[in-house]
Amino acid sequence: MAAKICLVTGASAGIGRATALELLRAGHTVYGVARRVERMEDIREAGGHTLAMDVTKEEDLRRVVDTILAEQERIDVLVNNAGVGVYGAAEDVPLDTARHQFEVNMFGPARLIQLVLPGMRERRSGAIVNVSSIAGVISLPLGAWYHASKHALEGYSDTLRQEVGRFGIKVVVVQPGLIKTEFESSTPHDLREVSGKGAYASVANAMADRAEAAFAGKNKASDPSVVAQTIRTAIDAKAPKPRYAVGYLAKLLLRIHRLLPDRAFDKLVTRTS
Repeated sequence: MAAKICLVTGASAGIGRATALELLRAGHTVYGVARRVERMEDIREAGGHTLAMDVTKEEDLRRVVDTILAEQERIDVLVNNAGVGVYGAAEDVPLDTARHQFEVNMFGPARLIQLVLPGMRERRSGAIVNVSSIAGVISLPLGAWYHASKHALEGYSDTLRQEVGRFGIKVVVVQPGLIKTEFESSTPHDLREVSGKGAYASVANAMADRAEAAFAGKNKASDPSVVAQTIRTAIDAKAPKPRYAVGYLAKLLLRIHRLLPDRAFDKLVTRTS
């Protein structure tokens, strides 16, 4: 299979780093981007390119896309992986924090897509992989803004897939479950910081304790490599599935959510939170 020019966001850690390295092993040309360039040295050592980029800054997005086009003349694959999580009760989370959540998880990826689509349309080929989460389908207590941003990304991706398929462009959503990353491991701290006191303290502290236990267990959260391998599969497939659920509890929780009525699901998650 011919090598593709791939742009992977959030490549300084976790799923992004694992994806960049996986695509390099597959023989693709990879540009890993993140705010912290110094943390992508392993990607450079593996033969990849690294660029600084803040997904919330228009000038950064344009500079990165223009740089890759100047050096490679095309971008075949965009992996929108950069993301942040905001945890705490809906009543407690400041709206400025919530807006930033959407800037990183929704509007930044959407702007990058706008920048790469003209070239993909002209060549009538390309792949856009949006890394969502099972949180893009289900909703759990104390994650309102994170879930809202991922629900938005899922709906956006569905419409995008319907629009650009006629140009030979593939749009794929990847839905990780519990994955061992810095992003996930920060959840307990955020829960206690935002809602560890006050009306929602008992729920927040109980959820923080369970999150710590889940990530401490050897056989619990999945390694980021399982997501990276799924992204590689989707990119290489001639007709990829619209969605790939992958990682610890991903398929099980989505199945439970699909089978249970809303009120029954609410009782299940509030009883365990």
